[in-house]
Amino acid sequence: MSIVNARTFNHSPSKVKAMAKDGPVFVTDRGNPTLVVLSIDEYERLSGAGSVLDSLRMDVEVDVEPVISRTLGEVPAL
Repeated sequence: MSIVNARTFNHSPSKVKAMAKDGPVFVTDRGNPTLVVLSIDEYERLSGAGSVLDSLRMDVEVDVEPVISRTLGEVPAL
């Protein structure tokens, strides 16, 4: 378990990600814990819900045709 302050978290996210490989990293703001950074493996182990990737997979194929506006700032009519 590691603890970093919000400033370190904001200025060195790669460092915090590397630290999370060894266990949870608690991020504090003014000395109070505000969030925890976990590796995906640790999250899946703790949640017991299986793979996050499996949760995002859709069972049906979806055909999407994007609507693109060529005018900056204009919302395309659907």
